[in-house]
Amino acid sequence: MTRLVMGPFSRVEGDLEVRLDVEDGQVAAAFVTAPLYRGFEQILRGRPPMDALVIAPRVCGICSVAQSAAAARALGAAMGLQPPLNGRFAADLIQSCENAVDHLTHFTLFFMPDFARPAYAGRPWHDEAVQRFAAMKGQSGRAATAARARMLHVVGILAGKWPHSLALQPGGTTKSIDMGERMRLLAVLAEFRAFLEHQIFADRLERVAALASAEALHGWAAEQPPQAGDFRLFLHIAEDLRLDQWGRGPQRFLSHGGPLGGAGMWRQGVVEPLDLSALREDVSHAWMTGAAVHPDHGLTLPDADKPDAYSWCKAPRLGGETAEVGALARQLIAGHPLVRDLVALSDGRGNVRDRVIARILELALLVPAMEGWVRGIGIDGPYCLNGVMPDNAYGVGLVEAARGSLGHWLSVEDGRIANYQIVSPTTWNFSPRDGQGNPGPLEQALVGVPVVEGDDMPLMVQHIVRSFDPCLNCTVH
Repeated sequence: MTRLVMGPFSRVEGDLEVRLDVEDGQVAAAFVTAPLYRGFEQILRGRPPMDALVIAPRVCGICSVAQSAAAARALGAAMGLQPPLNGRFAADLIQSCENAVDHLTHFTLFFMPDFARPAYAGRPWHDEAVQRFAAMKGQSGRAATAARARMLHVVGILAGKWPHSLALQPGGTTKSIDMGERMRLLAVLAEFRAFLEHQIFADRLERVAALASAEALHGWAAEQPPQAGDFRLFLHIAEDLRLDQWGRGPQRFLSHGGPLGGAGMWRQGVVEPLDLSALREDVSHAWMTGAAVHPDHGLTLPDADKPDAYSWCKAPRLGGETAEVGALARQLIAGHPLVRDLVALSDGRGNVRDRVIARILELALLVPAMEGWVRGIGIDGPYCLNGVMPDNAYGVGLVEAARGSLGHWLSVEDGRIANYQIVSPTTWNFSPRDGQGNPGPLEQALVGVPVVEGDDMPLMVQHIVRSFDPCLNCTVH
């Protein structure tokens, strides 16, 4: 057996290392390491509760709105507040804008550039992949960067700035809109829709969103040449490289639910109600002290010399089991027929191809939904309700970030934060082993990948890691 250490992987932020034990030319075991400790959960302890609105979003600059939304919901639950309808529409628009640009960024700038590498020269699609997705030069990457910047005007109009806005509050949102701003929002969404329909899909969003089976998706892709839209090119590449055969995770998926679908736990073909009372954060292989406890009682106490530990990431387990989170989990639990068919064809598991398909599918679902929310905002209705934080309170904020399920658990004692625990999507997907030796979803997904002797950065390993879209800043608190 030989050992291979790979990293870093992230193209923007965060540190990630993957240790592979290779035997008989394939990965026999994988160990995922988050080597950077940050300590946000400790920073929050002892502070006034409302400080969480300023500090928690700084966990990450890529998905700061999701962190802000989770913090606001936890504070709102502690204060007994329910945002009014306008506030809910505005908050959904702000977070969905971030999720949409995150999906686009992941696809064009983080995931697809790997197919422009010289290692794939000679493949029939390689020249097109280079033209579109070569790092810093690809036409699609440049176009997506510009479209992303323009789309973020939705957050600018509703929240003032991105990232790290204070517009999301426990009782709703701080910014009302007038008729002119409503028209500006619709214009921004119309421009983003036009970009997606021209560059990504070469088709109407509604037609893509309505695809109901793997067969229908295959037929749609065959209607035009592979170069007709970036999504169609990806499907062509995925079929050639058999990306549906690699990166298969656990047969369990989890979603906190949101405006596009309900909460639940998918276990071997059945959606079960989401009951987080059985959630535990195992620290057996994390550089932290403590036992496997619910986030209500969680501790974040570093122990850098702990034997058998290999990551700063905890290991979330629901009822002792791992679960994959992300767009694939969201749409599976929401009941989208295409995603359910794809997962059924993959033995109830996720894979590289299907994770990417789910994120691109969400782009086609999100934009029409956002257009409806803008039209649903009442010009004269309230956006935010005021409240008082009790001296002793408890609240949980659950949201769906682009990468999956995010939760904030808050307890207040004597007017100060007594405990604050965050379980992020990458904490779920990139967790280390637990006390029973069960690997996390990525660790499981890497087993069986072929590794050629002398290849210290196998491309399929990189495709699998990036299909989960790691956000390591959010993982280690």
